[in-house]
Amino acid sequence: MRFPCSLAFQTAGEASQAMPFGLTLEGLERWALIYLGLSSLVFVAVWVVGYLRR
Repeated sequence: MRFPCSLAFQTAGEASQAMPFGLTLEGLERWALIYLGLSSLVFVAVWVVGYLRR
């Protein structure tokens, strides 16, 4: 399997073959959304606690 030097892919099939740690595109998307959701909740919680302690 040979990939070009750039990080551009022509099809989604090429990108799915280059996924690290055996992840699938669906799994990567799911875990990215979970991470973004949890980090957003923590950000809001820290902001609210800081506001209430003022």
